[in-house]
Amino acid sequence: MNASRLPTTIPDYLEQLRRELAGADPALIQDALYDAEEYLRSELTENPGKSEAEVIAAVAGSYGAPDEVADIYRDTEVTVQTALRTPTPPRSKPRVERSPMARFFGVAADPRTYASLFYMLLALATGIFYFTWVVTGLSLSAGLAVLIIGVPFVILYFGSVRVLSLVEGRLVEVMLGERMPRRPLYSERGRPLLERIKELFTDPRTWATQLYFLLMLPLGIVYFTIAVTLLALSVSFIAAPVLVLFGVPAAISLDGGYVDWNYWSLPLLFVGGVLLLFGTLHLARGIGRLHGQLAKHMLVKSAQYD
Repeated sequence: MNASRLPTTIPDYLEQLRRELAGADPALIQDALYDAEEYLRSELTENPGKSEAEVIAAVAGSYGAPDEVADIYRDTEVTVQTALRTPTPPRSKPRVERSPMARFFGVAADPRTYASLFYMLLALATGIFYFTWVVTGLSLSAGLAVLIIGVPFVILYFGSVRVLSLVEGRLVEVMLGERMPRRPLYSERGRPLLERIKELFTDPRTWATQLYFLLMLPLGIVYFTIAVTLLALSVSFIAAPVLVLFGVPAAISLDGGYVDWNYWSLPLLFVGGVLLLFGTLHLARGIGRLHGQLAKHMLVKSAQYD
């Protein structure tokens, strides 16, 4: 980029970088804007005798102009997305379309399946924590807002929501494979403090994040119940014929009574358990993908990127 076209202020630089990244993943935009502002302001602090325009011109050769930085982030994102995808073994032969049976049982070889299943089990604990944090925080904020000490408490609470959003984003990215921000939400730190505090309360994503945290409790209950129930049933069905070989009676207890299984039905029970197990793995992977999209929509997307 020609030096005459370089932005002369940090907000202009960031706005131009945002335009250059138009259409990119919102999580990528958030990371790029935060990194750029952090770097430019650190350079401005280290060179107190220079103006913003002089600092931007000086770092353009090392850090890059907005269009160059945007290209670097787009190239890096290709590597990130490749790392997030499930690795595939190298192929020495042309790819052959797998049969439906191979695709059905092949879910067991996908590491993302087990990560999604673990997230379903973990969601109950995180859901309880998030729900308690939001309900307690909002209740105390409303009660203390009329007091002087209530104002800093409210600000700290809303700031903590953004921090927890990053934590949840890391869990979603690592376990579910959905690209999430690795940096806090971009905010022009050159603006007055009161304007930045106002933005904290008026940003729609602040409220969308809290709604997501509240939803995590019922979702966590559903995810945990589905995972535990289906896994327990499938493992029980698979283990039943094996236990019979070791002398365990072929019967199950229902409401204090016993239901006897015919020995000829035990192989069918085993096959049903295997099918149910692999069906559960498919369901876990599907839920993981859907929840990743939900988290991306509520924790990342906002009017800021529209």
